[in-house]
Amino acid sequence: MLKPLPLLDPEPDAPFPPAQLALHEPDGLLAFGGDLSRTRLLNAYRRGIFPWFSENQPILWWSPNPRCVFDSGAIHLASRFRRRLRHCRWQVSADRDFAAVIAGCAHAPRRGQDGTWITPEMSAAFLDLHACGWAHSIEVRDGDTLVGGLYGLAIGQMFFAESMFSALPGASTLALAALAYRLSQWRWPLIDAQVSNPHLLGLGAKTMPRDTFLAEVARLTALPSAGTGFAVAFGSVPANTFATPEPLRQAR
Repeated sequence: MLKPLPLLDPEPDAPFPPAQLALHEPDGLLAFGGDLSRTRLLNAYRRGIFPWFSENQPILWWSPNPRCVFDSGAIHLASRFRRRLRHCRWQVSADRDFAAVIAGCAHAPRRGQDGTWITPEMSAAFLDLHACGWAHSIEVRDGDTLVGGLYGLAIGQMFFAESMFSALPGASTLALAALAYRLSQWRWPLIDAQVSNPHLLGLGAKTMPRDTFLAEVARLTALPSAGTGFAVAFGSVPANTFATPEPLRQAR
């Protein structure tokens, strides 16, 4: 017997169903409908729930079990990639051009995918969250040229990564490494990566039981965030910082 999928109340501050009621197949599908208002999105992420849908679909809300996460001090960079970074001129910064990063993620080709889940509606919602100081971009530049990056949401001391892109090989990996480096220095322990795949696991991601993840999210999102502002605290990180394994080890 198929389990009916709850339709969300139209009021943005209406509660979500408990994440434990999500479907097993497809894994983590919890509810549909509602909107992408700031209030609803912040309520969702604080409860370990995120929107994920394609154009011509209703808004779908997910909380998979298990959850893919990174420990901020445990990013794995291959030795060959580190050697490339020794003389690399790239610099990593935050929040200099959020719109360009989310556009890069939306238009990046994905193996096995047609189209994008970063719809105009989703982009507009995250641009609003960025304007209010909740959503942030990590940008990799070669001189003045944006060559890759990622974006996500920071609540308390928890970072929820949404998507990343590379215009040049390795740029998104560097963005992730720089984000993890800073978060580890700030003692923010986790990066949510939502759903695992071989690429993320190869970079050091792990899976966490949903109940454990939800407990961590509740704890971390209630803590105070970077008091000086995310971009100021992040500063600039040169690519050659990661030419050896030591920076991430020392930041733990």
